[in-house]
Amino acid sequence: MKYSGRRQKRPVIDVRGLVLIYVLLCVLTVLFSRTFFSEALRDGKVPGQLNQVIFYTIPVVLLIFLAYSVLGIIRDLAAGRSGSKFKARLLVYFLITVALAAVPVTIVTGLAMNELIRFWRTVEAEKASRAAREFMLESYSLHMERLETLANTVNFDPWLPPGEGRAGDRLPDRVLAVQDFVPGPEGWQVRGFAGAEHCRLAFPPLNREGFVNRGMPRDRDLIRYVLWPAAPDGGALRVLSYHLGEGFDAAVGAVENQVQQFGIIDSLRANLRPLLVFYYGVFFCPTLLMTVIIAISFTRWVTQPLADLAEATRAVAEGDFSIQILARRGDELGPLISSFNAMVRDLEKSREALINAEKISIWQTMAQQLAHEIKNPLTPIKLSAERVLRRWRNEPERIGEILENSMLAIVQEVEGLSTLLTEFRTLSRPMENSQSYTDLRETLEESIAPYKSSHPHVQFETRYVAPGITVKIDKHRMNQIFSNLFINAIDAMDGQGLIEIHGDLVKKRESSYCRLSIRDTGKGIPEQERPLVFTPYFTTKKTGTGLGLPIVERIVNEHNGSIWFNSAEGMGTTFFIDLPLDANPAIGSGFGVFEN
Repeated sequence: MKYSGRRQKRPVIDVRGLVLIYVLLCVLTVLFSRTFFSEALRDGKVPGQLNQVIFYTIPVVLLIFLAYSVLGIIRDLAAGRSGSKFKARLLVYFLITVALAAVPVTIVTGLAMNELIRFWRTVEAEKASRAAREFMLESYSLHMERLETLANTVNFDPWLPPGEGRAGDRLPDRVLAVQDFVPGPEGWQVRGFAGAEHCRLAFPPLNREGFVNRGMPRDRDLIRYVLWPAAPDGGALRVLSYHLGEGFDAAVGAVENQVQQFGIIDSLRANLRPLLVFYYGVFFCPTLLMTVIIAISFTRWVTQPLADLAEATRAVAEGDFSIQILARRGDELGPLISSFNAMVRDLEKSREALINAEKISIWQTMAQQLAHEIKNPLTPIKLSAERVLRRWRNEPERIGEILENSMLAIVQEVEGLSTLLTEFRTLSRPMENSQSYTDLRETLEESIAPYKSSHPHVQFETRYVAPGITVKIDKHRMNQIFSNLFINAIDAMDGQGLIEIHGDLVKKRESSYCRLSIRDTGKGIPEQERPLVFTPYFTTKKTGTGLGLPIVERIVNEHNGSIWFNSAEGMGTTFFIDLPLDANPAIGSGFGVFEN
């Protein structure tokens, strides 16, 4: 038995692969979303075009993949494939579930973002930051004024005798150190120092009077002022170090940082919605699309075995018993598929056994019928030969009186036997399918010509067969079909009447056929004889062999066609023949086309 395995259709990526991609996408979403939000809060801007192109690549690819999957389902629905409606219905259920899960989250997130934007609009961040900055500047200016006043009004000489300062003597409030420099042969030299040791300088920061530019970290939380010349002698340069307060510079930095952050928040107010759209498009939509794609793959995974079973069942119903479905490993439907395959194999064995039995029965019937048909002419042959032999023995001088008639009877019966054996050989031997194309109208006219001359009272109507129709069968086989059908029609009309021939193009599913119909106006076929019309050796004519229509049926079947008839007693009979036109290079354009 010939087996043709039918493997279940598989998608480009199976469900497990899609789930793995989904997990990776979720991980990347978590990682990149944190980076995305940190950059957005740091800069307050939507990512640039290059980043958008890179980020949007994933959702675009997923959209293409989703569109391809949806188009596949639409094609299945349009083609009416098995399981397509169930697959579409299951997909709709999945989409509804995804929508019910995603829509509330989207709505709540949108409302939360709107409330956040509204709250931000009530925060006067710019005003608060400006007031804080002004306060810090005003405090700094007051400290500078106080330092300058101290430098010009306080006599620091008692703290700075020659050498080091007096131990234990406390300087004025916020004055951390006083240091005098005098010029020497190698530059400025320290003449005296009093106060905190971390304020000591190796050389004067300025050689003129005024405030010293602050240098970090040297001048953290303090300012310096240079007095030149220092009293009482004019040769000294005095540097005063003034304490601004513990953490003053840190507080100034914090205020400046907050001012910058408030600026970012102000820019986020205008860019928040584009940022949210970008976030949904880059991070949320791919996850949603992957969920839908997984749903489509899951529906295919679930429905494909059922669709394969339905297609295989239809194929078996159409007569193809070679179908074998290959089940997936671990599939829950595996036992059902195995049972189906076993059933098909049993049906194939039963069909083969039935075919063999039918063949044996047919050949037995044909052998019995052939023996009967051969035995009938043997009797007159034997009688004629015995008559000639008897006359030859008894009255040889009178043998001429019966010789010619007896020999003619023998020759006639032998010719009948020869015709019978020729038709039997035609019916029994294999036929080779022709690869040539025959013009239907041309062959029809050639077949009709002899009958027009021999049966002048029979009218042939061929105008319903358009020129240019070709069928894949050689001219000899086509002539056999026409001859047998014309002879039967003429006999049914007793040599006078109308034979009407039609040629049409018929479409059956995805195939095209040429439908040939031959109608006569004869007496019709009795109802009890109709089931026997294509049975070998069945005939109602005295001189018929009963092999004409079986030969026609076999020629048509061997060319992948079909033949049937309609008949009504007293009104006539119409024989219909469908011959395939598949891959036909020349089909005329002037004949009827209709669906069947």
